[in-house]
Amino acid sequence: MALAVFSVSNAQIVINEIDPDTPSTDTKEFIELKSASPFFALDGYVLVFFNGSASGLTNLSYYAVDLDGLVTDGNGNILLGNPLVNPAASYAIPQATIQNGPDGVAIYLGDAADFPTNTAGTSSNLIDALVYSNSGTTSATALMTALGETTSYNENANGLASTQSIQRKTDGTYEVKAPTPRANNDGSGIIYNGITTTSNPISPISEGQSITLTFTTDVAVTSNLNFSITLSNGSFNSSDFTGNLNITIPSGAATASTVIQILNDGTNDGDEEMKVSIGTVPSNYIVLNNNSIIRVNDVNFFTLPFGTPANPTYGNISSTAPAGYYASLEGKSGNALKQALQDIIANPAVVRAHTYGDIINILKTADQNPLNSNQVWLIYTEQPRSKIDYQTGSSIIGKWNREHIYCQSRGNYGDLYNAPPDGINVWSSTGPDDIGAGLSDAHHLRAVDGQENSSRNNRNYGVDYNGPTATPTSSWKGDVARACFYMAVRYNGLNVVNGNPNENIIGQIGDLMTLLAWNHSDPKDDFELNRNNYIYTWQMNRNPFIDYPDLADYVFGANFGQTWFASLSTTHFDAAKVVLYPNPAKDNISIFGITTDAKIEVFSALGQKVFEQNFNGEITLHTDLVSGIYLAKITSDSKVVTRKVIIQ
Repeated sequence: MALAVFSVSNAQIVINEIDPDTPSTDTKEFIELKSASPFFALDGYVLVFFNGSASGLTNLSYYAVDLDGLVTDGNGNILLGNPLVNPAASYAIPQATIQNGPDGVAIYLGDAADFPTNTAGTSSNLIDALVYSNSGTTSATALMTALGETTSYNENANGLASTQSIQRKTDGTYEVKAPTPRANNDGSGIIYNGITTTSNPISPISEGQSITLTFTTDVAVTSNLNFSITLSNGSFNSSDFTGNLNITIPSGAATASTVIQILNDGTNDGDEEMKVSIGTVPSNYIVLNNNSIIRVNDVNFFTLPFGTPANPTYGNISSTAPAGYYASLEGKSGNALKQALQDIIANPAVVRAHTYGDIINILKTADQNPLNSNQVWLIYTEQPRSKIDYQTGSSIIGKWNREHIYCQSRGNYGDLYNAPPDGINVWSSTGPDDIGAGLSDAHHLRAVDGQENSSRNNRNYGVDYNGPTATPTSSWKGDVARACFYMAVRYNGLNVVNGNPNENIIGQIGDLMTLLAWNHSDPKDDFELNRNNYIYTWQMNRNPFIDYPDLADYVFGANFGQTWFASLSTTHFDAAKVVLYPNPAKDNISIFGITTDAKIEVFSALGQKVFEQNFNGEITLHTDLVSGIYLAKITSDSKVVTRKVIIQ
C-alpha cells in the first residue's frame, strides 16, 4: 500500500495528534508523533508538556519523556499513551498525566534532564510545538510566546472534547475529529496489528521466582503467528533462566504466554536486567513495547552492621583516623584553627585526587545501602536504589547519579579530573589551591535520585532548598552541613555564607546559620562515619566535621575565637540507655535512662528549635507540638544523644 505524501514544514518529527480530554478519569490519553520518513529513530529528542495557565505555573513544564530508543513505524507514526489506549501505544504514559489545557506540548533536541519539573518553555532547540485547550477561551499567552506559536487549538470546538482529538492536517494546521491513534489522520497508510508484551508478576522479580510473559495482538490473528524472543542482556544470560523462547499465537487467538524460571546461582552477582526482545515478525505486524526491561534482584546480597540514615544507629562504627591525625589542632582558635585543619586535609604531600569516573565506583561502596549490598542509599529522598540504575543515558527517571553538595556552578571546578575511572592506585597530589580536585572530591559527592538532583540544581540550603517537597526528609541535613564545612576549609576560594547568595557568585554557598543548626539537629551516625572511613582509603584525607562535629562551631559558629581541645567534643550515649516513650506521641513524652541534670532540645524538620527544657532524671514532658517529625537532642554531662520523634 502506498504511503500518503506528508509535509512536516522542514521538521523531521512533528506532533501529529493529541487527545488530552477523554471520558471519565482520563485513562485513554495519548499523543502521536509523526516523522517525515518511516522507521525514523527518535534518539536525541525529548517530548515536554507545559502548563499554559494554572495557579501561577504558567509556561512551566510538568512532564517530560526521553524519546531515545523509540522508532516510528512504516507510516512514520509512533503512539505514546495510557495503558488503556486502543490500539496499544509504543510508550506508556501514566493515566491522567496529560492536562486538558490551556496547555502545550513541544518536541526538542535534548533529553528529560534538560527539562526538570517547572522548567520554563523556550524556543531553543525547539523542533515542533502545539498549544491547545478544551474551551473557547485561550489564556496560554505566555506559553504561546515562549514557544513561538500564534494559534491555540480548542479540543472542544465541536462540543465533543471527551470523544474527539486534535489532529494535524497535511498543511500543518490542526482540526478536531474522532481519534485515530496509531493511524494516519486521513485514513491512508498501513494498518498494523500491534504486539504488546506484558509480564506477571511485573518488574521487579527475584532469583528463584518464575515469570509469565504474555504477548497480545490488537486483534486476533488470522493464521498462526510464530516468532522467537530473547532475554539476554549484559551479564544476564542463558545460565540465569530456563523456559521456552519460541512463541506461537494460534489462528483465531490474540494471546500466547510462556513461563520463564529465574535461577538462583547461590552467589551475589548483583542485580541484573532481563530484556524481552521479540525477533522478526511479518510485515503487517508491529512490535510496540519491544526490549522491555524486567529487573531481576539478586537474593544473595549481604548487610552491614549499622542502620540507614533514615533509621540511624550510633556507636557501631569507629573512626579509622590514625593516632595523632588531629593533634595539631589542640589549643588553636579562630583562623589559626581553620588553617591547621586545612594543613591536614589539603596537604599535597599526602592528599590524593581521583577522576570523576572513579566517583561512581567510590559511591557504590561509600553510599551502599546497609540493608542490601546491591543498592546505594540516595540522599535527600532517603531511599535505596539498585547500583545498576546509575544513569548512563539521558533519562533521569528511576536513575541515580552524582550530586555535588557544594554544587559545580558555585565551585567552578572545571573538568580537570573529568576522566574515566582508573582505580585507587592512580591519583594526583593536590593542595588547597587545586580547585579542580573539588569536582571529584568524594567528601561532598553523594548518590542521589536523578530527578531530585535536577530539582535541587544549585539552590542554597535552608533558605531555598529543604529537600523533596512531596515527601520531606531531614536525616540528610547534618550530612550536607558537614560536607559544606569540609569544602570551605579544604579549598581556597570556597566559603559558606549567610543568606541566599546568587548562583553567579563563585565560591559562595548558603545558608550558614541553617547549616550550623542542621549540624546539631542531625548528628553524625554510623552511615556517615563509615563513608568517611572508606573515602579516607581513596583520598588519604578525612572530613574533620564528621569526626568532630563541634568543630563547626569553632570554625564557623558561635565558638569562633575560642580555644579548641578534642576533649570539648561531645560523644553519644549508648543507644540502649536513653528511651523516649511513647513514640509516636501526642502531647506528652517520657524520657528514661537519664539520672543527672540534662536538657532536651527539639528541632523541626527544617532544623528550627521548637522546644527546650532543662530537667533532672527521668521525666514526663508536655510538648504541645503540632503533628510532624522532629529530632530531640538530649544533653547531659557534656554528652549528647539524638532521637527521632513522631508527634501525631
